[in-house]
Amino acid sequence: MSPPSRRLQTKPVITCLKTFLISYSLIFWVTGVILLAVGVWGKVSLEDYFSLSSNESSTNAPYVLIGTGATIVIFGLFGCFATCRGSPWMLKLYAMFLTLVFLAELVAGVSGFIFRHEIKAKLDVAYKHAVESYNSTDSSSIAVDAIQRNLHCCGVTNYTDWVKTKYFAEKGIPASCCKDSNNCKPEILKDLDKVQTEVYNTGCFALMTNVMEANLGIIAGISFGIAFFQLIGIFLSCCLSRYITNNQYEMV
Repeated sequence: MSPPSRRLQTKPVITCLKTFLISYSLIFWVTGVILLAVGVWGKVSLEDYFSLSSNESSTNAPYVLIGTGATIVIFGLFGCFATCRGSPWMLKLYAMFLTLVFLAELVAGVSGFIFRHEIKAKLDVAYKHAVESYNSTDSSSIAVDAIQRNLHCCGVTNYTDWVKTKYFAEKGIPASCCKDSNNCKPEILKDLDKVQTEVYNTGCFALMTNVMEANLGIIAGISFGIAFFQLIGIFLSCCLSRYITNNQYEMV
């Protein structure tokens, strides 16, 4: 057993480490809430784009963030409990969890950057297919309408892309392309010369990928920030566990 004087000297160090680790765990819990909120926000804001890829390989990033955020919230509370108890094995388990989450987020972030061009290419194929098979009623068609209304665009590259579709032969260009729905009568939507001034002339794909990249960039940035923040928790929990074990510190 360590001499009493040495134990007395280490108590302030352990108390300081505990204070820092509890503060960190509370902040870590808040980051879990933020990650959970970002995942929900990403799912909602990018829902139209993800629904286009129902027949393609789509990203599960929002669900991963939601699951990770919920898990962090739980383990953030566990970290506070382990620190208050001063249990070395709990602190080691907490450090192990932080390490696993750090590696998982790092791998996910790097993979997202590496495969972002592949995701963009798949989105291009999915959107073109959604335009070609548009019927105004299925999920992909509803997503196309939402994108055209929200981004103020029409077609893949421009409104003339609709000429090649079966829908145009029957009803003309979709009403979701119209700048003002009151001016878009059925006969106008079937006439390319008349409809040119009534619909958006900008294509959707370029705008859509810009929105996707911007939103995914925000999500990736927050994920990377939280991932590297976990290194602090790993260091603090390992140090506190080592001090408690080596000096046989007991909670009063």
